[in-house]
Amino acid sequence: MNLTVNGKPATIGEETAVSITHLLEALQVEQREYVTVELNGDIMDRGDFEKATVKDGDSVEFLYFMGGGR
Repeated sequence: MNLTVNGKPATIGEETAVSITHLLEALQVEQREYVTVELNGDIMDRGDFEKATVKDGDSVEFLYFMGGGR
């Protein structure tokens, strides 16, 4: 399956749609418990990671929001 991940081409071995949870594991995304996922321009709710599917040609962004400052 060919995807765009964080603006760059990426390929995973699966040929059929996979859940966001599976994609995070397949791509070995670090700090999965803190990542926000944008799928084709839509911010996904963490509760939907298991049922939302990623398919060939999709665009995925992994975002990390950091707090800080004074």
